[in-house]
Amino acid sequence: MITGHVTWLYAFDIAHDMRREPLKTVLGRPVEPWLQSHDHRVPRQSFFHRPQIVRLPPLEGGLPGGGSANLERTIKILPVGGLSIAITAPFSVEKFEDLVAWHEPPSVAANTSVRNLVQMVMGDLHEYLIQPVEDLEEADAYTVFRLDPSEGQDAGDWLQTHRRQVAALLTQELDSERLCEEEVVETVSRRLGYYKDDLVVVDWDAALVLDRRGPAMEVLHVLELANLQLCELEAYDRLLDTAIESSYADLGKKRRYNRNVLGNLGELRIDLARLSDELTHAGKFLGDWHLARIYEAASARFHLSDWQRVVDDKLKTLDDLYQMLKHDQFNRLMIILEVIVIVILVFEGGMAIFPLFHK
Repeated sequence: MITGHVTWLYAFDIAHDMRREPLKTVLGRPVEPWLQSHDHRVPRQSFFHRPQIVRLPPLEGGLPGGGSANLERTIKILPVGGLSIAITAPFSVEKFEDLVAWHEPPSVAANTSVRNLVQMVMGDLHEYLIQPVEDLEEADAYTVFRLDPSEGQDAGDWLQTHRRQVAALLTQELDSERLCEEEVVETVSRRLGYYKDDLVVVDWDAALVLDRRGPAMEVLHVLELANLQLCELEAYDRLLDTAIESSYADLGKKRRYNRNVLGNLGELRIDLARLSDELTHAGKFLGDWHLARIYEAASARFHLSDWQRVVDDKLKTLDDLYQMLKHDQFNRLMIILEVIVIVILVFEGGMAIFPLFHK
């Protein structure tokens, strides 16, 4: 019998920014900082980002494998306008293949229900949101399987024995024997552990954690932050696409130059700078190198550095385009000034010559 918990992680961009005033309640529940509880030794001066968290009442719902249970729900809020919802359900199955169906969340944890919950949160936070998002983007759940470890079990030996089943579970394949060896090796390549009885296998769409529930919450928190960072980078990528399209349109206007665009660009650059700072701040795990390695593994799977590079390149393209507009505007201004100077010189010359003709 395989027992543990499945957590579905949803990330949403709900606003361009948020007011920095501390939140007290959300949906009638108290807001508190996320607290870390180490089960391994870390330096005294370790740094760990603590977003604001809201623990909602458990909600009873049907399970993918049949039956029902109370589902735990938590909300984490980043000040850049990011929102993460985690829904956790217990499971007990006979074999690994039975867990594949758990990639699909039950109705109370499905995308539609989660979007309704997000809209309720946005309505409750409307005074704190700056330029809230009008239409929420579709969000797919990132699934984390946490398995209860057996007493005295070596996690490395366990993975070696079940590597095909783990790879099939993370890639949503019912028949593990159909997977080629290269796919199995690639899927389980991001394997990390601290003690002999724990491990984390990170893939792009799901992760497997073999650990006790308490320590596993830290791993889950790292994966949740990485998933939320990916959501925010995608949101700003879309925002930059819109700004670039607008800039090309402004270049086509030539003399009908829109001065408001540069102001909007300035605000966008400030927002991006704040986003980069906040995301970098959220991804710092100084002093806890084990969690830092897990974050690096998740970051690599999510291609966060590539997304950041794409955003930076588009911002540079935007800067170049608007530098062209500013240069063109400056040239037109210089031409106007030169014409004014010529008119003044002609006028002064005429005033000097006029008395001579009058005599």
